[in-house]
Amino acid sequence: MYQLEASYYLYLLGIIPIVLLAFILLYFWKRKTQKQFAEQEAMLKLSPAYSNFKSVTKLLVFIVALILLIIAIVNPRIGTQKEEVKREGVDVVFALDVSKSMLAEDIAPNRLEKSKQLVSQLLNALGGDRVGIIGYAGAAFPQLPITTDYNAARMFLNSMNTDIVSSQGTAIGEAIELSKSYYDEQNQTSRVLMIISDGEDHQGNIETAIKEASELGIKVITIGVGSPSGGPIPIKRNGILQEYYRDSNGERVITKMDDEVLKQIAQSTDGLFLYGDSTSEVVKEVKEYLNKLDKEEFETMQFSAFKSQYQWFLAGALLLLFLDIFLLERKTFWLEKLNLFNEKTK
Repeated sequence: MYQLEASYYLYLLGIIPIVLLAFILLYFWKRKTQKQFAEQEAMLKLSPAYSNFKSVTKLLVFIVALILLIIAIVNPRIGTQKEEVKREGVDVVFALDVSKSMLAEDIAPNRLEKSKQLVSQLLNALGGDRVGIIGYAGAAFPQLPITTDYNAARMFLNSMNTDIVSSQGTAIGEAIELSKSYYDEQNQTSRVLMIISDGEDHQGNIETAIKEASELGIKVITIGVGSPSGGPIPIKRNGILQEYYRDSNGERVITKMDDEVLKQIAQSTDGLFLYGDSTSEVVKEVKEYLNKLDKEEFETMQFSAFKSQYQWFLAGALLLLFLDIFLLERKTFWLEKLNLFNEKTK
């Protein structure tokens, strides 16, 4: 486990392109100035020891040293000690709809990206809660088991897209069924399942799944993403629109959010239904709902001691800067004799 103590200093890496641009401009300015002074053959005679290769090498050494120096300022720290800590919270499982209808752009930027933004902001708002992620379309599949590692949750969330499951549809019932395996039977924490979906084209037989979830004390929060008027489903390649999905008759498919089934699930489990238009409103409502639930104490392992590693990067940077001082822009005598870079002219 590692941490970046001052990650905002990574913006200093933007200096690198500026240094490269300055080097290129200086190179062409020198070439232009030299041509005004003398022809290339004459310049080779006037400065036979000058090496373009050494000049580029000095630049690369300086850039690597600069990168190491910036990393040293950021101060990466590595976890050196783990300890068991007690936390209070609830178990929250996110079930994210990744069917093709979630590509509709009736809510910006599209339904799927909006859903991921909602989950990301909810993760930021959660405190000591444990989280898990499920993806579903025509079938449900586990994405991330219950964990307190929010960084891992964000990583898995960002990787989710409509291509990770081949079968299409909206198997909400399967997602509810799968969520039951996420909760720990020994730790009777409050159990919450958040379903983020447009609710459209849902497969039947969800009543049994809802009933069993309710009996297990799973409260379901459903978040409807999309609009009642709906929109077409774009087909894009490399971000460029190619076509829209069409039905068997060649008509453009219009997908609309179906909030009825989402409301039914929430009501049947003493949960909560929300429209996903306003991210801040969703976060506020969910936080208020979770705060009303009983918090259960559970144990988890986490790093308690971190050791700074900046000194290694600082030492490397100083070593390269010291080397850069003695790295002259002229040919090396013994290297010239070997002629490895074909620098000799006939």
